[in-house]
Amino acid sequence: MTKQPDPDTATQHPDPDRVRRPLIERIGLALIALVLAAMFATVSAVSFVGGEPFLGLMAAIGCLMVMWVGALTLFRG
Repeated sequence: MTKQPDPDTATQHPDPDRVRRPLIERIGLALIALVLAAMFATVSAVSFVGGEPFLGLMAAIGCLMVMWVGALTLFRG
């Protein structure tokens, strides 16, 4: 029987083997996230203009989420 890790201590100690991504890779991933965020922003704007506020709101939330993850990728690695 294997010992299960304690969930309280597992979140307190990050994996020591984790290596940061190279800067060029982080920049590339952030640029991809920026392109996807621009597409979400376009869908949001067109949806609001076309009279679909729910779709526009959901696309705006998607845009913010993609920008957030792109920033995390760039700055945290």
